[in-house]
Amino acid sequence: MLYVSISYSYSPDFNTPESWFKRTAGYAGIFECLAKENKVISIKQINYEGIASHNDVDYHFVNLNRDKTHFPFRINRYIKSLNPDVVIIQGLHNPIQLIHLHSILPKKTKIIAHHHAEKPLPGMKKYRQRWADRYVDAYLFASMDMGLEWVTKGNISSAKKLHEVMEVSSNFSPVDKASAKQKTRVTGNPYFLWVGRLNDNKDPLNVVRAFLKYLKTNPDASLYMIYHTDELLPEINSLLENDPNGKSIIMVGKVPHDDLLYWYNSADFLISGSHYEGSGTAVCEAMSCGCVPIVTDIFSFRMITDNGNCGLLYKVGDEAALLETLLKLKILDIKQKQELCLKYFKEKLSFEAIAKQIDEIGRRIIS
Repeated sequence: MLYVSISYSYSPDFNTPESWFKRTAGYAGIFECLAKENKVISIKQINYEGIASHNDVDYHFVNLNRDKTHFPFRINRYIKSLNPDVVIIQGLHNPIQLIHLHSILPKKTKIIAHHHAEKPLPGMKKYRQRWADRYVDAYLFASMDMGLEWVTKGNISSAKKLHEVMEVSSNFSPVDKASAKQKTRVTGNPYFLWVGRLNDNKDPLNVVRAFLKYLKTNPDASLYMIYHTDELLPEINSLLENDPNGKSIIMVGKVPHDDLLYWYNSADFLISGSHYEGSGTAVCEAMSCGCVPIVTDIFSFRMITDNGNCGLLYKVGDEAALLETLLKLKILDIKQKQELCLKYFKEKLSFEAIAKQIDEIGRRIIS
C-alpha cells in the first residue's frame, strides 16, 4: 500500500535533506516503521528541491517560496500523480488545501488528517473546517478527548472518525544511570528535570515556586532546567535569588538534543507545567528512558501517562497540588513506575506502535 504524507507549511531554514532528517527525527521514525510493509512518500516544502531516500522512506522536496500555500495546485497535482492509497495531511488548519486535493484525487484514495496541537478554528474558518471534514476519512489525535473537543465545537462531524494515535515518539532508550550522570555531572537525591520553553503555557514559575517549597523538607533534591527559549527567565532568577534553597534549582539553558539522552537517563523524574500540549515530546522522550513524569492533568498527558498509571498528574497551574504531589514521592515505588513507563512506551508510544496503529487505520478505511 502507498502512503503519501503532505505538509503544506514551508520551512525555508532547511536547505538540505540531511538537515530536515535531523530536525524531524521524532516524527520520521513513524514513517520508517510504516515503510517496512508499505511504500511511504513524504512531501515537504523546504529551501531545496529534489528526491532523497532515507531509511526506506522517499522524501520529495519542493520549494514554492511561500510561507502558506492556500491553493497548492502544483503540489496537489503531484500527489495525484503518485496514485496513493492513503494521503496523510499533517495538521488540521489546511481546509482549503484539503478540499482541493480531494476534488482531484480518485475516489479510491482515502484521506487521514493528523492533528499537531492545532485548536478548532472559530468564525468563518470553522465552516471551512466543517466543509473539509466531509472528505476526511480518519483523524489522528494524541488524545481521544482532544478530538472530542473538535466534535463538540462542531468542527468535526462525528467521533467515529477519531483515532487515538500519538503524534511523536523517541529515539532514546535506557542507558546505565551512573554512566549518564558522569556525562551530565548532576547531583541531587532525588534529581528532577525540566525540558521546555520558559513561557506562560509551560508555566515554569508555578513549578519553581512549588519546588522551592518542596526543598524546605527535602533539601537534598535538585531540579535542573533545560530550555531553549527564556521568556520568563528574569522572573525565575528573581525567585531563586530571594530563596535560601534557590541554588538547588540549576538553570542549564540549551543543550544539544542528542545529549538529552543522558539527562533523561540521569533523572529520577521529569516535571512539566504545561497548560496545553498537542502531545508532549519531552514527556515521551523521558518515558523512553524510564524517567517518571510528573505532569499536569491535561488531555495529552493523560494519554501519554496512561491516565497517571506511568506517572503522576496534578491540577494545571496549581502550586499547592504540585507540592502535594512532590511530597507523596517518599512513599512512591519509583522502580515500579519506571518499569511501567518503559512497558507503556513500547506498547503505545514507540515508533513501531504508532506505525502499526496508522497502518491498521489505513487498511480499515480502504477496505
